[in-house]
Amino acid sequence: MNKIPINGIELAYENCGRGTPLVLIHGYPLDHSIWSPVVPLLENDFDIIMPDLRGFGESGAQGKSPTMTGMAEDMAALLDSLKIKKAVVVGHSMGGYVALAFARSFPERMLALGLVASQASADAPEKKAGRYQEAEHILAHGVVDVAADMSVKLTDNPTLQAELKVLMSRQSPQGLAGALQAMAERQDSMPLLSQMEYPVVLVHGLNDKLIPVERARQIQKTLKKGFLTEIEDVGHMPMMEKPQATAKALKTLK
Repeated sequence: MNKIPINGIELAYENCGRGTPLVLIHGYPLDHSIWSPVVPLLENDFDIIMPDLRGFGESGAQGKSPTMTGMAEDMAALLDSLKIKKAVVVGHSMGGYVALAFARSFPERMLALGLVASQASADAPEKKAGRYQEAEHILAHGVVDVAADMSVKLTDNPTLQAELKVLMSRQSPQGLAGALQAMAERQDSMPLLSQMEYPVVLVHGLNDKLIPVERARQIQKTLKKGFLTEIEDVGHMPMMEKPQATAKALKTLK
């Protein structure tokens, strides 16, 4: 992977393809590798940039807790380093929260937005409290429990569950705990949606156990240029479960 110093950390990223700049931001508790199945389907149309968010994969982490705005600033600094002024920004789950924070902080840099198995609303109080409890558990006991628990929630595919469990087990406890706190404190982005003048593509599995498809339908109703692709027999990992359908939807943003 490539690594560059950004905002006090070393940020790792992969870069391939040619065409319209496309930033693919992974979700929790994962890393850039979740996008690998769609890369061959997109690289002839896009200049693909796949970062590991701070604290995940091969990227470093600061001592202080990250925020969604801070992660968005990391993405802007990465684009600066690559001399890219504007990009299509796509986020999966938590990566969608980062993408929305990027859209809020850097609207002039947005060509289009993609939200894959994500949502725009902030956490309810009980969900917020649960994230802090999970963060404490991870710091005390490591990532083994969350990897086992999350793998069966992300998809119903046993082979993919095993692959994701291994991927999650490699993540840093500090990175996961920081991200949980950042998600708990994120802003409600629903008011932001009506201000978006650029296209927004939503991709959502009908069997998503973590974020119900109704959230995506709610987002689409608020957008001026919103396009929703609902995929049957898919859970929270559309890019891995049905890469061709996911890539087809994202290609409309080139």
